[in-house]
Amino acid sequence: WFISAIVTWCSCLGPLCSVCVNRFGCRPVMLVGGLFASMGMVIASFCTSIVQIYLTAGVITGLGLALNFQPSLIMLNRYFDKRRPLANGLSAAGSPVFLCALSPLGQILQHEYGWRGGFLILGGMLLNCCVCGALMRPLEPPKKSEATKEPAEKKAKKKLLDFSVFKDGGFVIYTLAASIMVLGLFVPPVFVVSYAKDLGYQDTKAAFLLTILGFIDIFARPICGMVAGLKWVRPRCVYLFSFAMIFNGFTDLMGSMSADYGGLVVFCIFFGISYGMVGALQFEVLMAIVGTQKFSSAIGLVLLAEAMAVLIGPPSAGKLLDATGRYMFVFIIAGIEVTTSALVLALGNFFCIKKKSEEPHTKEEAAEREELNKSEDKTPEDAKVDSIEVEQFLKDEPEKNGEVVTNPETCV
Repeated sequence: WFISAIVTWCSCLGPLCSVCVNRFGCRPVMLVGGLFASMGMVIASFCTSIVQIYLTAGVITGLGLALNFQPSLIMLNRYFDKRRPLANGLSAAGSPVFLCALSPLGQILQHEYGWRGGFLILGGMLLNCCVCGALMRPLEPPKKSEATKEPAEKKAKKKLLDFSVFKDGGFVIYTLAASIMVLGLFVPPVFVVSYAKDLGYQDTKAAFLLTILGFIDIFARPICGMVAGLKWVRPRCVYLFSFAMIFNGFTDLMGSMSADYGGLVVFCIFFGISYGMVGALQFEVLMAIVGTQKFSSAIGLVLLAEAMAVLIGPPSAGKLLDATGRYMFVFIIAGIEVTTSALVLALGNFFCIKKKSEEPHTKEEAAEREELNKSEDKTPEDAKVDSIEVEQFLKDEPEKNGEVVTNPETCV
């Protein structure tokens, strides 16, 4: 419940974070988020009941992480375009780096300082989010004339949260598939350590499984980002994302048959690869569907839709484990859920989504395009006179100008 509370709260606040980013910018939102994330962990070190830990390390820290998560993705989308898939993969690799490091660190902190000291130290580490936020230099907007500044500012204030993304069929299908996916995506990392302990292995050896998973994930994300950025692959990135989810679900199904530590190690290796692919492509696909302008609103609404699924996923898996006493069923259900989401995304995109025409996305762009076409169609009288003079000059004085060759450059 603790893990679900922190992730769910982070997802529920998606629309609020989108509004804050659109209103104040990425840097101040992330600075405040770093303070909340740290404060929640520090206060949790003084708690005396599990409910208080839910409220502090779950709700307060979840609020801080939500304010950190979205600005980092939005700023990435604003900074990169051509090499955005690679940038997404490299930035997403930060998550498995600390997953790899924090699993053994958590064991050390608990052994040396107890859980209270561990929470206190983690709270201090989360203050580094403020440093990351301070380094997010806002991009300077293009200079506009005084006449166009006021309408632009008014338009920006009106659309703090753009609900028009729901008119896009691709966004609706993506949101549905992502909500199904998160039901089972986070279950194996939560239960794999307990699975190893249930088989009779030591705590440190069981925790090392997450280190293996994170180490493989570190390399899987940037490599997948490079592949997604290839010229032939990028337009079909949604199908690569579907393959990554099917791979992840199939790995869960195979992992359900693990009976010893070696089997769990193999499971973590393949799960790390598939999990890294999903992590590298998840928001890249969303960016490609909705575009740069609507991404800040779209990600908030997607996270809100995922919130209930995240809240249900791990606790329901724990309930199933309590009822059956076997981890096999937990991994099977998780695999089925992730595989189903892949089929929803791939089939929905293939059968229900028509290819977008290369028409302007906004009314303003359409008006500009129409005016440009009209200006090109209208031929000024001066241009006609000039063309007649050129042709006459070439005919009257061939000895000076040589042979007239008919080509697109001379045919005015």
